[in-house]
Amino acid sequence: MPIHLRAEQGDYAEAVLVPGDPLRAKYIAETFFEDARQVNGERGMLGYTGTFKGKPVSVQSTGMGCPSAAIVFEELNMLGAKKLIRVGTCGGLQPGMTMGELVIATSATPSDRTALNYTGGEMHAPTADFGMVLSAVKAAQAVERHVTVGNIVSSDVFYQPDTGLAQRWSDRGTLAVEMEAAVLFTIAAMRKIRAAAMCTVSDVIVDGEFHRITDEDLRKAVDEMVEIALEVAIDDTVGVPDARSLASV
Repeated sequence: MPIHLRAEQGDYAEAVLVPGDPLRAKYIAETFFEDARQVNGERGMLGYTGTFKGKPVSVQSTGMGCPSAAIVFEELNMLGAKKLIRVGTCGGLQPGMTMGELVIATSATPSDRTALNYTGGEMHAPTADFGMVLSAVKAAQAVERHVTVGNIVSSDVFYQPDTGLAQRWSDRGTLAVEMEAAVLFTIAAMRKIRAAAMCTVSDVIVDGEFHRITDEDLRKAVDEMVEIALEVAIDDTVGVPDARSLASV
């Protein structure tokens, strides 16, 4: 039994949604799962397992920031997880982005030492599993949900003292900033498991201005994101795509 996820082998499904917020994990289980049962409550890091459309799936909160999330990702791997899907919020960095917009990450720049500690300080490009990204895009298209796909950045500071940093990220084409995806992709690569990250834009930081989404609009957008993430979780075809699947994108 791991130290922080007090669960046994088989308590978690192979596919796990990993939000930061414990209450979001509880909400996902109660709202979207059938036969949900709590499998972890240690340190308030709530985790649940149930089914979605008849297939097993789990959700486990990670806390905020790469150091906390890394512990959870490592221990989920110890407990048999094979697919990890981050479902969270992010700050939009590009002009024209809207509140509630869904960002699907292809990669995550590590503006955080955690991922670099895993690589011994050597440079590494933390990258999402392409099959899962493709599955997410197709799931969004099926419900006519607009998505933005590309690079995001994982920061280790929420209240950033460098007031020009967001603009520099924006100028380099970074779509959004959040706090966990870089170490998720790094650990997934090292442990040979699959990982994806999708985030709802909860605020927009462009040209020095800050705008925040309403609680009601955030709840609706998160619900739509979770439904797409769950479709990816139960997608048994996720893998390295062949030429036919690439041609259909």
